[in-house]
Amino acid sequence: MTKKLYVPEHVARKVNKPAGMEDLPKPVKTAFGKDKSESKNENDPSEMDSSALERLPQPTGYRMLIIPYYPSEKTKGGLYVPDQIRDREAFATVAAYVVKLGPDAYQDSQKFPTGRWCSEKDWVLIGRYAGNRFKVEGLEVRIINDDNIIATILDPKDISYV
Repeated sequence: MTKKLYVPEHVARKVNKPAGMEDLPKPVKTAFGKDKSESKNENDPSEMDSSALERLPQPTGYRMLIIPYYPSEKTKGGLYVPDQIRDREAFATVAAYVVKLGPDAYQDSQKFPTGRWCSEKDWVLIGRYAGNRFKVEGLEVRIINDDNIIATILDPKDISYV
């Protein structure tokens, strides 16, 4: 059974100096995973520099390359969410950012009579656990089929799943 540790912001301020979270006690630090290296999935994919995007693999055929949405460190109420919980939610996420489309994506006019469902630089909803997962220089990416897209969305923060 996995236990969740939620610490309200006002408690975190009392425990450590106002400058930041550097002086947290070791049990709290390890609970939030601050000892491990920072994941590149925490950054907004639309703000990545173009050279990093160019180095990602080009999907072949009807496949597309996406970056799954990684939840933020704090909830709307100011509670800190442990990294283990965030990693688990990122693994099962349904929101993703479309980075690249394969050359044959959305080319089948019988399958997609109205045209493309999405394009590059769109936020989309995908099936939970869809695609093949792998990491490129610490950034988790997935390759999915073009028909795995469920919907397009404006902001992944608006989406919560049960």
